[in-house]
Amino acid sequence: QVQLVESGGGLVQAGGSLRLSCAASGGIFSGYAMAWFRQAPGKEREFVASITWNGNTMYANSAKGRFTISRDNAKNMVYLQMNSLKPEDTAVYYCAARPWVDARTVSEYDYWGQGTQVTVSS
Repeated sequence: QVQLVESGGGLVQAGGSLRLSCAASGGIFSGYAMAWFRQAPGKEREFVASITWNGNTMYANSAKGRFTISRDNAKNMVYLQMNSLKPEDTAVYYCAARPWVDARTVSEYDYWGQGTQVTVSS
C-alpha cells in the first residue's frame, strides 16, 4: 500500500511560480510511475504530467513549456515545478502512483494523495 502526501500549494499571482512536492511511503518507490492531476471546481479531474521510474515524462498540452515534473528516487519524492502560472491553473492538485508504466487517465492510477490547493489570482 502506497501513501502519498502533497504539499507546496498556495496563492500566487498570475505569472508566478510554485513547486509542488509529493512524499511517497509504503512501497518500492522506484517501481512506480508517478503523476500529477488537477481538478478545478465543477470540472473533472485531469492529467497534468507523469514520470516513469527512469525519468521519462509526459505532459498535458496545457502544461508543456510551463510545468516540469521530476522525481528523486532516493528521497521517495516527486515534484511539479509550475512557472508562468495562469488563473486557469487554479485547482486542487493531486499526486498519483501506479506500477511501472505511466498513463494519462484517472482510472489507471491506483494510489492518490489528498490534494493541495493552488490558487492563481489575476
